[in-house]
Amino acid sequence: MNKQLENLGKFIFLLPLAIFGAHHFMGADNMAGMVPSYLPFAVIWVYLTGVALLAAVLAVIWGKRAKLALQLLGLMLLLFALMIHLPQIGGNNQAAMPSFLKDISLAGAACWASGQFDE
Repeated sequence: MNKQLENLGKFIFLLPLAIFGAHHFMGADNMAGMVPSYLPFAVIWVYLTGVALLAAVLAVIWGKRAKLALQLLGLMLLLFALMIHLPQIGGNNQAAMPSFLKDISLAGAACWASGQFDE
């Protein structure tokens, strides 16, 4: 039962990340507006983020460099929370706080999940 629950948890964690990674390719122009203005080439950052999300998902599924992939995913999500969502809190952006907390939570989950691998 524990292994089944672990596999279900892995699926629940990875599926949204895979979908979100794919959306970075389908809606790159729309997502480019979320990239901080001090970063040049916003669309390239969106594509790079999509690649990073999908690479992390595949690394965990295949069990190749999964620990590193999850640690880097955690770092990326923490940076999103701090660089994108935190500066928007306190303004008129009602989605800023939930997005900040979601990314902080997912960053923690990714770092925690990295402990499942012995690489």
